[in-house]
Amino acid sequence: MTAMLDRKLPKWMPDAGLLALRLTIPPMMLLGHGLPKLERLPGLLESFPDPLGVGSATSAVLALVGEVLAAGLLTIGLGTRLAAAPFLITMLVAAFVVHADDPWERKELALTYAAPALALLLAGGGRFSVDALLAKRLGRAKR
Repeated sequence: MTAMLDRKLPKWMPDAGLLALRLTIPPMMLLGHGLPKLERLPGLLESFPDPLGVGSATSAVLALVGEVLAAGLLTIGLGTRLAAAPFLITMLVAAFVVHADDPWERKELALTYAAPALALLLAGGGRFSVDALLAKRLGRAKR
């Protein structure tokens, strides 16, 4: 067992881990939360909760940016660090503002989504991302 733990990982493995992260969590957000909101958009603009005091329509659009646009970009690894920010902020608002007075069980899902968003914000999309492909084509690949 210790031989397996002491063994040096292939260079591609951390990038494969980032790919696995990007291909699981953001699509779950997009399909399970973002697209259902997008399908209800006309009514949502008038009735969406306004936890930040910016109006229902603005709050709905901000949530959709985090749950649809950012989640889609994270999935393909395009603008990964930039896209992770609205995803993360949306989840932190959900956990600590929308569900501020709720029990832990109501905050837990938002925080579970926030953790990988933070990891992607810090680590980027990895070598198996559109970001890496663009960097390589533009001559800015890591050496």
